[in-house]
Amino acid sequence: MTIKHKIAGTTLLLLCAAIAHAAQPLVSLHRSEQEVTVKSTAPGMNGATARLYVREVSAVTPKQKIPVLFVHGAGTPAEVAFDVPVAGYSWMEYLAERGFTTYATDMTGYGRSTRPPQMNDRCNLSAEQQKQEFPDTCEATFSSALTTMASDWSDIDAVVEFLRKKHKVNKVNLVGWSQGGPRTAGYAALHPDKVSAVVILAPAYNRQAPAKEADAAIAGVAVTKQSQQDFLKQWDGQTGCVNQYDPAVAAAVWKDMLDSDPVGAKWGSGVRRAPRVPTFGWTPKEVAATKTPMMVVTGLTDGQVNPDRVREMYADLGASKKVLIELRCASHNAMWEHGNERLFDASFQWLNATRYQGKTTGTFTLESDLAKK
Repeated sequence: MTIKHKIAGTTLLLLCAAIAHAAQPLVSLHRSEQEVTVKSTAPGMNGATARLYVREVSAVTPKQKIPVLFVHGAGTPAEVAFDVPVAGYSWMEYLAERGFTTYATDMTGYGRSTRPPQMNDRCNLSAEQQKQEFPDTCEATFSSALTTMASDWSDIDAVVEFLRKKHKVNKVNLVGWSQGGPRTAGYAALHPDKVSAVVILAPAYNRQAPAKEADAAIAGVAVTKQSQQDFLKQWDGQTGCVNQYDPAVAAAVWKDMLDSDPVGAKWGSGVRRAPRVPTFGWTPKEVAATKTPMMVVTGLTDGQVNPDRVREMYADLGASKKVLIELRCASHNAMWEHGNERLFDASFQWLNATRYQGKTTGTFTLESDLAKK
């Protein structure tokens, strides 16, 4: 593994941050882009060098020793998900203002990290998704998974090793979202000696998930897409409260999404591409054996990861320190919605002291000021 840094001057970064976020931060913040290279284990580029994009947001003078690594879900890249350029909506900035050094990394196939070359062929979308964006369809040239949960864990390990060395620490904190659940929690199960604490929003947990890669559905569509219409339709379908999100925030997220994928931005109406990633190795057995302190969070209007699945994961967790946070008037995209500070504050409390409201275990339902539809 080799590491390459691309860090701009602090003064410029602070100026850019002030313009992008349109609010005075609690403390002076530093933003930079970095790159970690790793020998890929992803099926679509096995043995080749993958360059993993890493974004840093930190206080100029951090107070916390243990860094935080954010890991994305099945579609939205990490820097798009967790560092939204609208005041009050960057989860990374919230923790950085409170003393943490935060990082977000894109897995192979996502955002600004290396993408397997098969992703550049629109024929590797499903026929249905091709019809939504193009006047004709074509036969797939690759019909298998380009990346897997195992290759994701390898990518995470490369970045974790970078952070352990950079910060001279044994462990890091992890924050995941959606499929970032099995990515982060599964990684913690494999490497408990490298993970201090975990926070996961909407963990994609399934008690019937396959235990081994050989049992996972590897064959099939290689690439998925999401258009702006897909994005908004999916979000609108799970908003149970009035004005649950600000359209300006949705527009900012979508702009960042297309900026992170210049190839997909030229497909049809403009889309975000992602590899289809088979999930395995995060079954009730691994969950029960996990001892890493873990906070799991569910939005009670989530239409993508059923809150009951999150409750099942909480029940199955073997950690002695574990809490479940339930957010009223919050969807799968809770960090982009009104009331997101409930989530941000909960994550800070947990990563700061592995306690929420002074408790190391329990279920907490957090109310909202929004009216139900």
